[in-house]
Amino acid sequence: MFDVAVFGSLFLTLFVIMDPPGITPIFLALTAGRPGKVQKRMAFQAVCVAGGVITVFGLLGHQILNYLHVSVPALMIAGGLLLLLIALDLLTGKTDEPKQTKDVNVALVPLGMPLLAGPGAIVSVILAVQKADSVAMQVSVWTAILAIHVVLWVVMRYSLLIIRVIKDGGVVLVTRLAGMMLSAIAVQQIINGVTQVIKGA
Repeated sequence: MFDVAVFGSLFLTLFVIMDPPGITPIFLALTAGRPGKVQKRMAFQAVCVAGGVITVFGLLGHQILNYLHVSVPALMIAGGLLLLLIALDLLTGKTDEPKQTKDVNVALVPLGMPLLAGPGAIVSVILAVQKADSVAMQVSVWTAILAIHVVLWVVMRYSLLIIRVIKDGGVVLVTRLAGMMLSAIAVQQIINGVTQVIKGA
């Protein structure tokens, strides 16, 4: 009742796309200045949001996209543009202003979606669920999805220990680095979407 190959393939794919190690500096930057308890809660919320989005699209992905007349490349480009806006805020230091971020739950956007549950992860899950034509394969697919979300939560939850070491100055540096990384991810996502549009034309 379990297909190790299917589990391993999807888990590795989602690990690369959702990038638990890479999300650490971005998580620290977006949640900087908040109490430790709030940051821990936001780590859990982000994973729950991502898991909910991934689950919905895994079950109803094609129906949702067809109903909205939205193509996968369009989803990728939109997600890339949203990430680029967040990246620019990190690079320019706007996230340092309490009025702009203290009342905003970044666990929902951009952490939960589109950072964790981005177009790449959504498409991968939709295809994996489609190809799973047996009970064993379905169990393996959903186990892999659950496993990667547990890994994401553990990484973000314990990344808070880094703050105690790097202090405020380090957080500012991490914020700028996260902005650069995030902008690169966003641009690459837009390029991938545009490339798919051109190939499909």
